[in-house]
Amino acid sequence: MKIAVLGTGTVGTALGYGLLDAGHGVVFGVRDPQGRQGFSAPVAELTEAVTSAEVVVNTLPGSVTLEVLGSIGAGPFGSKVLIDVANAITPTFELMYPGDSLGAKLQALLPQVKVVKTLNTVPAAIMTNPGALPERSSVFLSGDDREAKQITGGLLSDLGWQHEDQVDLGSIATARATEHYLYLSLAIMAVSPSGQYNVSVIR
Repeated sequence: MKIAVLGTGTVGTALGYGLLDAGHGVVFGVRDPQGRQGFSAPVAELTEAVTSAEVVVNTLPGSVTLEVLGSIGAGPFGSKVLIDVANAITPTFELMYPGDSLGAKLQALLPQVKVVKTLNTVPAAIMTNPGALPERSSVFLSGDDREAKQITGGLLSDLGWQHEDQVDLGSIATARATEHYLYLSLAIMAVSPSGQYNVSVIR
């Protein structure tokens, strides 16, 4: 599958290389491709990367996601699957959209796109290596389109997440729940120096 990963930060590179290792065709979308010379994976300007892909993964900082994706415009996205893993927070670690979510705002910004929110509750070290934890843990999906969530679930499986550990929360409105989980995640991080932790839904 042709996948555009927007962003080359810690999360973007982890997911991009994880998907490459799983056999997918990955291009990293950046504002300035010339500034990424020597990067050991295909790199393209953001609009070009989105246009060429079947699935787009947003790993840009949540604080600038709406602005950047809005500047790309609806055309290049078409009706593609847009997997959003970002958390929108201020420099003081406050939620930018209390009572709402970046996922829902992306769906409103690009109504023809099939937005799926996932992995935003998982530390970067675990996103592509859930087996690093001594016990199985959970990853959540929120989105309005069933097929888009199936595609996303397949990619999660490629990254090592067993189907039974993928929890479909329902519509994109439920992204509010996982984005507000940020505060608990930060508290757990403070007592988990290794950065290797996650939560598990037992039901």
